[in-house]
Amino acid sequence: MAELTRWVSDTKDGHSQWYVERFRRMAAEGEDLAGEARLVDAMVPRGARILDAGCGPGRVGAELHARGHTVVGVDVDPVLIDAAREDHPGPQWLVGDLAELDLPAAGITEPFDAAVVAGNVMVFVAPRTETEVLRRIGAHVRPDGFVIVGFHVNRHLALDDFDASVREAGLHIEHRFATWDLKAWHDDADFAVTVLRHPG
Repeated sequence: MAELTRWVSDTKDGHSQWYVERFRRMAAEGEDLAGEARLVDAMVPRGARILDAGCGPGRVGAELHARGHTVVGVDVDPVLIDAAREDHPGPQWLVGDLAELDLPAAGITEPFDAAVVAGNVMVFVAPRTETEVLRRIGAHVRPDGFVIVGFHVNRHLALDDFDASVREAGLHIEHRFATWDLKAWHDDADFAVTVLRHPG
């Protein structure tokens, strides 16, 4: 890949394993880790095909799989993908850079009903690849499908810049909320959940 993702360049050695163990601990303690998946599940038909883009250790994709959907998860970090495969068998978990996403080349040719980009993924992609990441994710989604993206707007990626990347990627903004449980968007919000669609 041409440039390191911020997940690689901006984190310390051992961060990936710490991240895995953090979510394992939270799950063991009964924390609610399924908020993003509940929203996506409500937006898609039963038995949908869902792309978990930047899937990390698999918590969102695993919950969607448990709800009867076919899930493919992709993440640049092999440590996180190994954890997803170990903890959450069922979905297909793949190592890959979202800026180079080409699932048909890996034999996955059927388009997805939706793509979910949770967990601050857009904040951690390589600088200046945001448009290409969105374009490639969108290209894997059916014309009547959607991409839903959530991230903290005060980290690396300003919301105006994200919106410009959305337009450049050939997508448009359908809805925006301040949280995954659909609290209304307001200009002082520090988090944005945005539903993207293909135009037309």
